[in-house]
Amino acid sequence: MTAPPILRVEGLDVDIAGSRILTGVTFGVPASGVTALLGRNGVGKTTTIRAVLGLLPDGGRVTAGRVTFAGDDITREPTHRTVRRGIGYAPEDRGVFAGLTVAENLALAERPGHEHRYDLVHDLFPELAARRGQRAGTLSGGQQQMVALARTLLNDNSLVVVDEPTKGLAPRVVTEAAEVLERAAERVPLLLVEQNLAVVRRLARSAVVLDAGRVVHTGDARDLLADTARTTALLGVGSRPDHGAA
Repeated sequence: MTAPPILRVEGLDVDIAGSRILTGVTFGVPASGVTALLGRNGVGKTTTIRAVLGLLPDGGRVTAGRVTFAGDDITREPTHRTVRRGIGYAPEDRGVFAGLTVAENLALAERPGHEHRYDLVHDLFPELAARRGQRAGTLSGGQQQMVALARTLLNDNSLVVVDEPTKGLAPRVVTEAAEVLERAAERVPLLLVEQNLAVVRRLARSAVVLDAGRVVHTGDARDLLADTARTTALLGVGSRPDHGAA
């Protein structure tokens, strides 16, 4: 028997500043592995995850549809309540507090009443353990991404949403980030927004493709990427672009 999705988005419409950004978006995120949310720039990927997390900008609102997490309706729920349910979020800009140390950044992510898995975090990110007293603003881009991911894994989350984790990273660091995400996905399901198709091919089991604010494809990620014509039509790139190592 197939387990129900941990996250389900059904018929989601989102308006921002009077413009329709998402229309009828529907997909599920399995309770294990990596689900990749794909599409060209500006098609609504980040808006989708912000709608799920209650992080739409001022003037943005869900006008139709439903989002459920672990069977509970979280549509229009305040972000802090959704996070307490067990969803971690690593944003595209990484969101580290530059003036605080690595240890202080992690401490701020601790949720009261939850076990804080520092052993796991330090196992996945030994470099952060060595730099725990260093200010986050002095870290490299790859190290800051490690801090962002570490914060999502510190608590006992049931889902982690990661937005563009390899954006702006050097190829060597992309490979390191992919390795960390791969290990993290052994412990918690990931919803991954990612442009680097080599990373997607390595990590993702399933793929959801958006175009112009609508879902235009769902299915096995590797099957999609193996079809060059389909990948080019949906994403505007070939299935094996030179976007850095993974």
